[in-house]
Parts: sequence; C-alpha cells; structure tokens
Amino acid sequence: MTSSPLREARIDLGALRSNLAILRARLAPAQLMAVVKADAYGHGAALVARALAEDGVDWLGVADLDEGIALRATGIATPMLAWLHGPEADFAAAIDAGIDLGISSLLQLEQAAAAGPAVVQLKVDSGLSRNGIAPDERAVVFERAAALERSGGIRVRAVFSHLSNSSPQDDAAQLAEFDRAVAEARAAGLDPELRHIAATQAALQRPAMRLDLVRVGIGLYGLPAADSMDAAALGLRPVMQLAASVAAVRRIPAGTGVSYGFTHRADRETTLALVPLGYADGVPRAASGRASVAINGALYPVVGRIAMDQFLVDVGDDPVAVGDRVVLWGDPAAGVPSAEDWAVAAGTIGYEIVTRVGPRVPRVAAP
Repeated sequence: MTSSPLREARIDLGALRSNLAILRARLAPAQLMAVVKADAYGHGAALVARALAEDGVDWLGVADLDEGIALRATGIATPMLAWLHGPEADFAAAIDAGIDLGISSLLQLEQAAAAGPAVVQLKVDSGLSRNGIAPDERAVVFERAAALERSGGIRVRAVFSHLSNSSPQDDAAQLAEFDRAVAEARAAGLDPELRHIAATQAALQRPAMRLDLVRVGIGLYGLPAADSMDAAALGLRPVMQLAASVAAVRRIPAGTGVSYGFTHRADRETTLALVPLGYADGVPRAASGRASVAINGALYPVVGRIAMDQFLVDVGDDPVAVGDRVVLWGDPAAGVPSAEDWAVAAGTIGYEIVTRVGPRVPRVAAP
C-alpha cells in the first residue's frame, strides 16, 4: 500500500506563477487583475492569492466582500476589487480593509458614500443584462458620483464592464457602448484612472479590449476560456490535479451490476477499483459512465453511477491495488485526463469542473 492521501487537490504553484508571467508579458502594458473569486476557482483562495501577491500581481478580484476581507485577514495587501453585493453588504468593513467597491446602482453608491470615504469602481451594464448601472440610469449615477467625489465622500478609481464573449460583433458593440459610458462619466466631471472590460478570452483574443487593465481568471489556472483558445499553445499549464487513493479492489464475474441503478453491468470478468470521491466533492454525476481516470500511468473508464462519496473504475485484469493513486484530472501533458475532458463528459465547461470541488478535499501545494 502506498502513502497516498485519501483525496486531495494538488495545486501546482509553479504552474500558477508561470501562467501569471506568460499572461503579464502577453497582455502588457495593461495591468493584470487576477480573479480569485469562488475560492480561486476551486483552487484555494488564500493559497493562490498569496503566491500571486508574492509575484507582484497588480490586482486581485473577488466577487463579494467576505471573500476579500478573508484574504486581507491573511495579510495580503495587494489592491483588490469586489463587485457583487447584497442589500446588507458591510461596506464599512470593506473600506477599512482597503477594498475597492464595485458599484452597480445609485443605491450602492449612496451606501458606499455613507460608509466612506470609499474608493469605488463604477460598473456599467454594456449589454450583458446582469449587474451594472443600466444605460438609462448612467447620467444620474455619474452626476451623483461626481458630486460625492467633490465633497470627499468617494473616489472614483475606474469604470468597468463585462463582455458576453458571444461573438466578435457582439463584443465590439459592447465595447462601443462602454466607450460611450466612459465618455458620459468624463462629461459629468469624473476622471477615472482605469477602464476595464476584458476577461481572459477577450484579453487574449481581442487586443483592442485590453484598455488599462484586464481581469484574468480561468487562464491563470491553465484552462481555456473558450473552445477557440488553446491554453497549452500559449504555454499555460493546468494548476489543479484532483486525485485520490484506491480505497478497495474487487473482482466481479460477467453480468454483475455496478453501482446505483445497475446502469452498467460487467460484460466480462473484471476488476473494479473504488475511488473515494463523489458528487459531494464536486465530481459531476453527469459524467457517470463517460469519464476516465489515470491509475499507474494507464487510463480506465468510470463505470456505473457516480455516487455522493465514491465511484467505480473498471481496471480489467491490470494489477491495481488499494492505495494506488488515482488522478481524475490534471495536466494532460502528464498523461492524465484534463478538466476539459471531464467537462465534455459532463456536458459542461472546465470552469465548473474545477470550481465545484468541495471543501472536504484538501488543497495542497504541489511539492
């Protein structure tokens, strides 16, 4: 038996730092905001943010204030933006922590000023129809922001938005709408030092959209932002390897049912290996019978339904033993499945595969 852990997400900080260096060089002179929301896309926010901060990343981006405040509590002082707020958001705590507030409405602007003085970044809706200042509300918000800035209640650092990445034409139309919003902000008396609209895909594929700053998330973690993006060709490497140890091995005769519902029956005498990861850990149930794992350098199919805590792999007649390391996904250059492979098997995207890895899976820095 090996000393492999029961389950772990191994985080390759060397790959992370390499990805950061590649992206900074390619996207310069734009500043780079590393997006570490949702526990750094499942990779471990504190672990990832600390490594990025040590390498001098310009900005960190989080969705909500609690994520940012938690990172500040670990001693990370890198400039930070949070942009998604509930009605009871504690802007005062965020201001005390030195977090820029992404503002999407007049109400949020007033709340920030009341808790301030606050540094804000005004988010405009350029066509995605999510959060962001609506086009017919921009004039009022910009005028109020300028008045509050003159009185010392806020400082407007940036205007930003988000693209749909649906087509070059749609993105160009959104950029034009964003440019109009920035012009309106300046006409109202604001002088934002930063403009940003591009995330990983647009930043890499549409240079005109890099502006002053780009927000890079999935690319930092070595995964493609779209089918049209070849992460490996850019030199980007997957940062996460999700692995476990074989927990049990069982020889079964032909015709034996496997896991819940007997959706799979062995077509021959074979050996099953039990993997102690399941949908409670983020392994997608939709990939049942469709995904593969790597054990001892060989690929084996997942058979039967993925359960809450475990699933089964058909290893045939190969000598697999309890304690052998099972890699669900990682760097395909190492001969293991990728998160994208699992995404295809589950009918989803790589973002979801890595982000949904659950809290009982330790995030461990790769040796």
